[in-house]
Amino acid sequence: MTALYETRAAAVTTAATAADQQPYEYVRRELVEPDWRRFPGWRDVTDAQWRDAQWQRSHCVKNIKQLRTVVGDLLTERFYDDLAADQQNLATMSMLLPPQMLNTMAIDAEPEATAFTEAFYADPVRRYMLPVASDRMTTWASHPHSARDSLHEAEMWVVEGLTHRYPTKVLAEMVSTCPQYCGHCTRMDLVGNSTPQIDKHKLLLKPVDRQDAMIDYLKRTPGVRDVVVSGGDVANMPWPQLESFLMRLLDIPTVRDVRLATKALAGMPQHWIQPKVVEGLERVARTAHRRGVNLAIHTHVNHAQSVTPLVAEAARTALDVGVRDVRNQGVLMRGVNNTPDKLLDLCFALQGEANILPYYFYMCDMIPNAEHWRLAVWEAQELQHAIMGYLPGYATPRIVCDVPYVGKRWVHQLSEYDRELGISYWTKNYRTGIERDDAEALTRHYPYYDPIYTLDQAGQTWWSNQER
Repeated sequence: MTALYETRAAAVTTAATAADQQPYEYVRRELVEPDWRRFPGWRDVTDAQWRDAQWQRSHCVKNIKQLRTVVGDLLTERFYDDLAADQQNLATMSMLLPPQMLNTMAIDAEPEATAFTEAFYADPVRRYMLPVASDRMTTWASHPHSARDSLHEAEMWVVEGLTHRYPTKVLAEMVSTCPQYCGHCTRMDLVGNSTPQIDKHKLLLKPVDRQDAMIDYLKRTPGVRDVVVSGGDVANMPWPQLESFLMRLLDIPTVRDVRLATKALAGMPQHWIQPKVVEGLERVARTAHRRGVNLAIHTHVNHAQSVTPLVAEAARTALDVGVRDVRNQGVLMRGVNNTPDKLLDLCFALQGEANILPYYFYMCDMIPNAEHWRLAVWEAQELQHAIMGYLPGYATPRIVCDVPYVGKRWVHQLSEYDRELGISYWTKNYRTGIERDDAEALTRHYPYYDPIYTLDQAGQTWWSNQER
């Protein structure tokens, strides 16, 4: 009996130990601003300079020569050559990297060229902010159905820069520039400088005329209640011009939600803590509150390394002056955040340490040369399942697929899925602005495509035959 009891007790202990080993273990990590002085070119930069938005803008890294000035011999020639090959032959976005973003790369790397270079190559923030040629796929670098304007936003412009895609919501593209350029940018068709591969389209109207046309359309279209003010990035608009536009929006009684889209909250938080911007944001927030309009900021953070005390300060400052919510819309990318641990680490850093609500993670869009970042729908579904139950329900982000001509869909909402060919089919419950007379818009099945390299051999062979 004693031996039997001991055996049962041991089994219970083993089961309890196994139950204690959760797939993800939460450990609170306080935010730290990495020491920018570890880079040779910034050894003498003061705290005051680092907090200055104009210093950040004027010291953005725009080319390899400037990167050398900052990083110097910490990177080997192999990396610089790799970067040059990407810029010349593959990049859809020109290089524009604020000091704040560069400083969140290779945080713990050893200050020796070979070790630092390897850490830099592996760094998740570097992978999407400073892509190199060896990152990209050598076969199927672009999906056969990839497109410069993969979401067809410009087709749905009702006036220049104003996309009316959803029944009650519009996207206002105010500017075609950002304080930083992400390699995976969904608006690479319009945003930023041209690259050797991509001759960018341009906004043609004068800003004042474009804004007048947007306001006029919204006044004439009372069914629109939600306006996303974006670009580009609203941080690149002169504040008086942005504030004037927002006040005009708030004068339209049918507009009930206004969202400011700005990666700069994470990429250049210094912009959002400038006194003139904070004071102006408070005026807008008070006006929105008085008129019963929900004012929010949507930012774009893809890895926990990017969440620093300055980012938290910018978010809390916005909340302190009356912005209702600061939310994050990340992008799901291979090598950046495509594991449950990385996603949850990021969400806890945002929610627990910076008061930024994890909101969406988009699947990377089907733009050219982006296949190395993209995940298959089934991978996104597995990640959604893996992160459930750890965060508060209101702070558990939805992973969404932005399906061309459909819009955002939770990754489990697909109608059909051919896993062998990597084609999922989706339906929708509304017409876009270009489908008002399309009788089949609400019954059609719209396709979305997994990266071909994620398919079994039979699927890859099928796509190869299609290409031929």
